[in-house]
Amino acid sequence: MDFSKQTTLKGSFSLCGKGLHTGLSLTVTFNPAPENFGYKIQRIDVDDQPIIEAIADRVIETTRGTVLGKGDIRVSTVEHAMSALYALGIDNCLIQVNGPEFPILDGSAAPYVEKIQQIGIEEQNSPKDYYIIRKKIEVRDEKTGSCITILPDEEFSLTTMCSFESKFINSQFASLDNMSDYVKEIAAARTFVFVRDIMPLVELNLIKGGDLDNAIVIYEREVSQEQLDKLADFLHVPHMDATKIGYIQHRALTWENECTRHKLLDIIGDLALIGKPIKGRVIATRPGHTINNKFARYMRKEIKKHEVQAPIYDPNDEPVMDVKRIRELLPHRYPMALVDKVISIGSNSIVGLKNLTANEEFFQGHFPTEPVMPGVLQIEAMAQCGGLLVLNTMEEPERCSTYFLAINDVKFRQKVVPGDSLLFRVTLLSPIRHGIASMKGYCFVGDHVVSEATFTAQIVKNK
Repeated sequence: MDFSKQTTLKGSFSLCGKGLHTGLSLTVTFNPAPENFGYKIQRIDVDDQPIIEAIADRVIETTRGTVLGKGDIRVSTVEHAMSALYALGIDNCLIQVNGPEFPILDGSAAPYVEKIQQIGIEEQNSPKDYYIIRKKIEVRDEKTGSCITILPDEEFSLTTMCSFESKFINSQFASLDNMSDYVKEIAAARTFVFVRDIMPLVELNLIKGGDLDNAIVIYEREVSQEQLDKLADFLHVPHMDATKIGYIQHRALTWENECTRHKLLDIIGDLALIGKPIKGRVIATRPGHTINNKFARYMRKEIKKHEVQAPIYDPNDEPVMDVKRIRELLPHRYPMALVDKVISIGSNSIVGLKNLTANEEFFQGHFPTEPVMPGVLQIEAMAQCGGLLVLNTMEEPERCSTYFLAINDVKFRQKVVPGDSLLFRVTLLSPIRHGIASMKGYCFVGDHVVSEATFTAQIVKNK
C-alpha cells in the first residue's frame, strides 16, 4: 500500500514567451494550491478571471495541440506544462495565464521542469489518491490505427511506438520505465512539424509564433523552390535548396528518436488530465492528442465506476500484525474479535482482514436459512481496525482502549456471507487531538465496497 502524500509547489514562478498560434507575448504563472485542488487554469486577462479545470472532459480541440475550454474561454498548448507537473509528482497547482494559450518556449517541457526544480516541491498532509490499474484497458481509433493500452504495473510507465508517413523518418519507439528518468530522458524533447503540414498553417496565419527555436521542422517531401523560399522567409532563415531533404533547425537533435520522445511527453501531459495519478503501464501506438484525450476521458469514466478501490492483497505476504499482536492491543475476544490480521499500516491509514466462515456465531441467528453478516458488525470490525491504527501511534498502547463517540454516513451496498474475505481500509480524517480520532472506513469484498462509515473514537488509558 502506498502512503505517499500529495504535493504542491513551494512558491510561485512565471515563464514568458510567445504563443505558437497567436504570436502574442504571454506570461504563465504557476502557484501553490491546497490539497485535493488538482490542476486549474485561470485566464487573468479576461473579465471575472474565469477558472477552467484541467481535466479531459474540458478538452474542446485536439487538432494542433490540447485545447481546454469553458463557455467562450479557451486555453491552448497546455500539454507541455501538464506533462512537467505530472511527471514531477505535483498534484495541486493553480496556473494563471494572460492570454488564450501557454507560451511555446523552446517546444519542450524542459523550461517548466527547470523552474519547478528551482522553486521546490512541498509535501502536503493528504495522501495521493492513486488509481491502480487492475486489468487491461484499451482504446482504439479504427480510422487512424491509433491505440492506447494500459496494463497493471506497480508504477506509472510508458512505451510509445510511432509510424510516420515519411521516408525520411522511419518507425520509432521510446520508453520511460521510471518517472525519475523523465527529467533526463524526456523533458527536453522538442515538438516537431513536417513542412507539408506547416505550409497550410502559414497560409492561414495559424502559426504566427512558429520558428526554429521552438520546433523541429522536417523537410522530407520535395516542394517547389518558391514554396520553400516562402517558408524560409517566414522562419527567418536563409533560402535552402528545395531538392535536398532533411531537418531544418538551429540545433541538432538531442536524440535520434527525439520526435517519438516528444510524443511520449505529450501523452503524459494529456493523461495528466485524467485527474488522478495512475499506476499502470501505458503502451501507445501511433499516439496523438485526439486518441490521448479519448483514452483520458475513458479512464475518467472508469474511475467514476470504481471511485473507491479495494487495497491490493497478496495472501503470501507476511502480516504486519498477526492475531497474537492484535490481542495484545485490543481487548476483544471471541466472538467479538473481528480482525484476523493487519496487512499494511502507515501513519494515517491501515488495511486489515477478516475471513468469514459458516461457523461464525452470528450466522446462527442472522439468519438460519440465509446467513448474512450484520451491518453493525461490519462497522465494528472497521472500528477495531481503526483502533489498531491509533493505538499503533501510542506509547504503551497495551494500556489504552478506544471507544466509539459517533458513527456517521453509514452505507451498506451488498450482502456479506460465509466464505467472504473482508478487507478493511481505515484512514484518519485529521490528526489525533486530545485523544479524539476521526476516521473513514471502507469494507471490501473482492473489488467491491460492501459498507462504509465515518466514525469518531476516544482513546482512553485503562486504569
